[in-house]
Amino acid sequence: MYDYIVVGSGLYGATFARELTNAGKKVLVIDKRGNIAGNIYTEKQEGINVHKYGAHIFHTNNKKVWDYLNQFIDFNRFTNSPVANFKGELYSLPFNMYTFNKMWGVVTPEEAKAKIEEQRAEGEKARTNPDGSVNPPANLEEQAISLVGKDIYEKLIKGYTMKQWGRACTELPAFIIKRLPVRLTFDNNYFNALYQGIPMGGYTQMVANMLEGIDVRLNLDYLDEATKKSLLAELKEDGKVVYTGPIDAYFNYKLGTLEYRSVRFENETLDIPNFQGNAAVNYTDSETPWTRIIEHKWFEFGKDENGDDIPKTIISKEYSSEWKPGDEPYYPVNDAKNSKLYESYKELADKESNVIFGGRLGEYKYYDMDAVVASALDRVEKELA
Repeated sequence: MYDYIVVGSGLYGATFARELTNAGKKVLVIDKRGNIAGNIYTEKQEGINVHKYGAHIFHTNNKKVWDYLNQFIDFNRFTNSPVANFKGELYSLPFNMYTFNKMWGVVTPEEAKAKIEEQRAEGEKARTNPDGSVNPPANLEEQAISLVGKDIYEKLIKGYTMKQWGRACTELPAFIIKRLPVRLTFDNNYFNALYQGIPMGGYTQMVANMLEGIDVRLNLDYLDEATKKSLLAELKEDGKVVYTGPIDAYFNYKLGTLEYRSVRFENETLDIPNFQGNAAVNYTDSETPWTRIIEHKWFEFGKDENGDDIPKTIISKEYSSEWKPGDEPYYPVNDAKNSKLYESYKELADKESNVIFGGRLGEYKYYDMDAVVASALDRVEKELA
């Protein structure tokens, strides 16, 4: 008989299960997939750890979380420095002096700042009323131009964002892009986090190490009534369920369906050692159908576990799409309508005294990986107090 059944073996579930087990609790972890690790699952192909559900780059300023995960695996020194491809023109991301030099030919920070200010002023002029007052940015397009000017918006933001959200930038709210990293330095470290890297051997190995000694069962859908009944029969009378699946699915969508953006991947194995020379290249024009291409081997510098060069390469083209039942939910659409619906579901969840809802899907919240771990550690600490 189990003290806890953890539904989902992603980062939240694995962290929760590990800490419960360390506290002497008997835990069962189940997953509806045939593998552990949720969306950070990596699969070895051609000697390459392929990120099956999209690129995941661990980064954090939280030393507690960093030290916690380093108990289970060592991280390499990978630093995320993506490249933007606009119709064959390559730009450095995030926006920094390399970007501004390529865009305008400027050389000094003073020149770059003056160019940005000049274009910001043009955008502000378009929002100025006859009485001299200035309207705040009304949509994503106006917000982006107010931050970085029209040239960068047109080449590096507009097309990519339209593909990502499936809507024109004039139809998207300004808050989506409230902050854009603009660096007047030659720093192209995208995350600028104190700790950053990729688990050596892949994320699946890290999660396997976290779940060592814990009962795990795969290919079990907790929301299947027969499966749920059978599992709950193995739970102690005062036991609890930790649920990390979609909160609306738990309640059989009875209040309506929460919306997500989804991502589709087209994977190719190529008989060449190097396709694009970088782990991530964003395609920022609107004509290219995919949003970016990931070349997985560069997360580990093109080397296998023995340090040898890998002769082949594997790429993934990513296509953003509206979520529909059967698709993998990735990004919550945290607009007013969905936020209100989530709050209604949360009221129902709060009444489930023996169920803990957590993680990206359980809380309908976009989490970076470090925040997932921090949230799980905080919640399990309260649970065990």
